[in-house]
Amino acid sequence: MTPFDKATTAEEVTAGLDLKGQTALVTGATSGIGLETARVLALRGAHVLVTGRTLEKARAACEAIPGRATPLACELEDFDGVAECAARVTQLGVPLDMLICNAGIMAPPSLELVRGLEKQYVVNHLSHFLLVQRLLGAVQAATAGRVVLVSSSAHKWAPAGGIAFDNLTGEKGYDPRVFYGQSKLANALVARELAKRLAGTGTTANAVHPGLIITNIIRYIPAWQQLLVPLIGPLLRSRIKTTAQGAATTCYVAAHPAVVGISGGYFADCAVATPEKVMEDDKLAARLWSESEKLTRAWL
Repeated sequence: MTPFDKATTAEEVTAGLDLKGQTALVTGATSGIGLETARVLALRGAHVLVTGRTLEKARAACEAIPGRATPLACELEDFDGVAECAARVTQLGVPLDMLICNAGIMAPPSLELVRGLEKQYVVNHLSHFLLVQRLLGAVQAATAGRVVLVSSSAHKWAPAGGIAFDNLTGEKGYDPRVFYGQSKLANALVARELAKRLAGTGTTANAVHPGLIITNIIRYIPAWQQLLVPLIGPLLRSRIKTTAQGAATTCYVAAHPAVVGISGGYFADCAVATPEKVMEDDKLAARLWSESEKLTRAWL
């Protein structure tokens, strides 16, 4: 039980916290809940490493963030770019108290391939898997480092069996919604497997569901549907969160003292939530980890 709920904002959940001396990296921190997460952590004193698709976008975001923020380019469609970003972080020579894998894309209407694999699987899952692997040493160097992977309740949209290892190209059939769900399930399974591997250490890994928030992640939704958002938004007020509320669970899991020592969990509305059973499939998580290592081995 926590004093927070789905209406809690990121500022409210971090009220009174002093994060001075801590370092956080947030992917996709140039807009939406990523930017709000970075802003609030910096507001509480953390040094925030702000990643964006380009250095220019990351610099622009840093200008809107109070406190200490360092821009970094991290193009998640490019494993070389992800590895370079990780190398730059390593060169800073500081422990990473918080590694927040937030960036993502949702449901491109037509099949797009990146390095021969379906785009959402690469951007939402594999590139974050690679980044975590490359920076895990820095997280473990922190007193109580935390890895936070932003998943979604959409993990329930994943295909039968959870991960369609025989169709990672999407060429046997592509459903935007199903592939988005698969990538979000992958985020949570990585957190679960990583937690097992970190057992007995002071480092933790958890997954979070931020809630339903209208941000630029909806850019792939047909234009006519986007035009309806302002009209239907008030009708869904009880379900839709503001950006400030959407960043709350991420900030809670990344920084709040109540989460110290908790690992392998799935959080929503600033509390431990109950996921679909497939998210708790340890054999599936172990296989996903192994297959992901194979696909990113050249950059590990």
